[in-house]
Amino acid sequence: MEMFLKVVRDNYANFNGRARRKEYWMFYLFFILLIIGTSIIDVIMALTIGFGFLTWIVYLGLLVPFIAVSVRRMHDTGKSGWFMLIPVYNFILTLIEGDAGENEFGADPKSDS
Repeated sequence: MEMFLKVVRDNYANFNGRARRKEYWMFYLFFILLIIGTSIIDVIMALTIGFGFLTWIVYLGLLVPFIAVSVRRMHDTGKSGWFMLIPVYNFILTLIEGDAGENEFGADPKSDS
C-alpha cells in the first residue's frame, strides 16, 4: 500500500526518473484490486439504482499515474518510455532487473532505500 500511495501522492504525473520493479508491481496490484472492488460495487449499484460509474472514476483518476510509473519502469531498464507501447517487450521489461547504478534517466532507485 505504501508504494501505491507513493506513486499517487508523490509522483502522480512524474514521467522523469526511474521506478523499481517493486514500485511498479505494487502499484499495479493495488490498481487491479481497486478496479475489481469498484466493479463489484458498480454491479451492486446497477442492480439497485440502475447504473454504476465508480469504476470509471477510479480508472480515469489512476490512468495518469499508471502511465507515469510505467514510463519510469521503462527508464529503469535503460529504455525510452515509448517502449511501453510494445506489449510483449513491455511486459518483459517490467520483469527484468533495472540498470545497476546511474543511467541516462537518473540515479539507481535501489540506492535510495
